[in-house]
Amino acid sequence: MALPVRTQFQFWGIAIALFLVVMWFLGDVILPFVLGGAVAYFLDPVADRIERLGASRAIAVTIITLVAICIFVIMVLLVIPTLVNQTANLIDIAPKLFQDLQDFLTARFPDLVDQDSTLRQSLASLGTTIQERGGQVVETVLASVGSLVNVVVLLVIVPVVAFYLLYDWDRMVAEIDRLLPREHAPVIRRLASEIDKTLASFIRGMGTVCLILGTYYAVALMLVGLQFGLVVGAFAGFVTFIPYVGAVLGGALAIGLALFQFWGDWLSIGLVAGIFVLGQVVEGNILTPKLVGDSVGLHPVWLIFALSVFGALFGFVGMLVAVPVAAAIGVLARFGVQQYLDSALYQGQESRDTE
Repeated sequence: MALPVRTQFQFWGIAIALFLVVMWFLGDVILPFVLGGAVAYFLDPVADRIERLGASRAIAVTIITLVAICIFVIMVLLVIPTLVNQTANLIDIAPKLFQDLQDFLTARFPDLVDQDSTLRQSLASLGTTIQERGGQVVETVLASVGSLVNVVVLLVIVPVVAFYLLYDWDRMVAEIDRLLPREHAPVIRRLASEIDKTLASFIRGMGTVCLILGTYYAVALMLVGLQFGLVVGAFAGFVTFIPYVGAVLGGALAIGLALFQFWGDWLSIGLVAGIFVLGQVVEGNILTPKLVGDSVGLHPVWLIFALSVFGALFGFVGMLVAVPVAAAIGVLARFGVQQYLDSALYQGQESRDTE
C-alpha cells in the first residue's frame, strides 16, 4: 500500500532539512569529500571510455590518476607561482594605472576631468581602493581556505577521496538505485537522468570550455606581450560560464591594460582585441555547441542566484554544491509544472471527465 502523499512530503521535507543542517554544521569538514566527489563525477566518463577500450576499472583509474598528478606538478611548478605573482603585481600597480588614465583624460578632455569633477576624484581613489582591498581579499581567501581545512591535508584527502569514488562510482550508482522506493523508482530514475544530463552539459561541458578558453586567452595574451596576460586570460576563462561576461570583462581589462602598455602601437592593441573576438567566435560556433549543447537547462540568472544564496549561507562548500542543487531544483520545477498542467487543478474537472 502506497504511503499517503502527506506522509511522503513529511519524509522528504525531513530529509532536505537534515541535508541543510549537515551543510550548516559540517561544511568545513566535508569540503574535501565534496571536492573529491566533484572530481570523480567529472572524470567518470573518461574512466568509462578507457574501460570500453579494454582496460579494467582499476587500470583506467590508475591512468587518470597518473595523468592528473603530472598536470598538478606542472601547474604547481610553472603556472601557479606566475599567476600569484602577476595578481599581486596587478593589485600593486592599480593606483598607477588609474593615475595614467586620469592623466590621459586630462590631456585630451580637460573639461571632462577638471580639478573638482566627480570623475577625477573617483579615479584618484579607485586605484588606491583596489590596492588596499585587493590585498585584503586575497589574504581573506587564503585565510578562509586555511581555516576550512589545512591546505596540506586538503591536498592529500581530495585525491584519495576522488580515487576511491571514481573506482567505485558504478557500484555506488547501482547500490543507490537498489535502495530507491520501488513505487517511485521509474520517476526518480527519469528525474535523476535529467539532472545528470543537465550537470554533464554544464559542469563537464562548460568546465571544458572554460579551461580551453582560459588557456587560449592566457597563452595568446602572453605571446602578444601583455604584462598581465596570464591573470587576465585565467579570469576571462573562469567567468566564461556566464554567457558573454568572460569576453566582456576579460576583453575590457585586457584592452585597457594594452592601451597603457602599448599606447601608439596600434597593431599590438588590435591583436589583443582580436584575441577576444576570435575566442568568442570559436566559443559560440564550435566549443559551446559541441561540448555543452543547445539546451543546458540551467539559466545563467538562476545559476548566479544559487551561487549567491548558497555561498552566503554555507560559504565555499555552499558554492560547490550550488550548481548540482540548482540543476536538481530546475529539473524538479519543470517536472512539477508538467504535473500541474496534467492535473485537474489546471485543466478543470469538466475537462478531465471528457477524457
